[in-house]
Amino acid sequence: MFSMFKSDPTKKLKKQYEAKLQEAMEAQRGGDIRSYSMLSEEADGLYKQFLAAEQEAKAK
Repeated sequence: MFSMFKSDPTKKLKKQYEAKLQEAMEAQRGGDIRSYSMLSEEADGLYKQFLAAEQEAKAK
């Protein structure tokens, strides 16, 4: 009944993932390849968390 008031964790993770990808792209365009690779790795971790949360939500 009150599920509409609960926040969706997948939305938050997806937003963080997209922001991290944007930040990585800007670092790459600026020529900072080290930052790009670190930010891309962080984005991959967020994407894995997103997939896990999405699977958990589907299981319910």
